[in-house]
Amino acid sequence: MAKRTREDTARARRELIEAVENHKLSLGEAVRRMRKISGMNQKDYAERIIGISPRILAEIERDEGNPTMVTLNKIGRPFGYAVGFVPGKR
Repeated sequence: MAKRTREDTARARRELIEAVENHKLSLGEAVRRMRKISGMNQKDYAERIIGISPRILAEIERDEGNPTMVTLNKIGRPFGYAVGFVPGKR
C-alpha cells in the first residue's frame, strides 16, 4: 500500500467529517475510516491511539457491541469528536 501524502490525509479527513455530519456513515463505518486515515491496523490503533481492547474496536467497526460513552469519547478524541447531545429536528 502506498504511503498517504499530507494532502491525501487532509482530504480523507474532510470527507470523513462531511460524511459524519451528513449522517452517511454508521458508527462502525466512521470508526473504521478514522483508523484507516491514521494508517494503522486494528490492534495498533486500539492499543496505542485510543487505549481500548482490539476486540472491542473490531466489534465497533462491525457495528456490533455496545460501547460506553467513555469508549466513544476515546474513539472520537483523535478526530476532534466528543459524545454529547445533538438537537433533533423540529
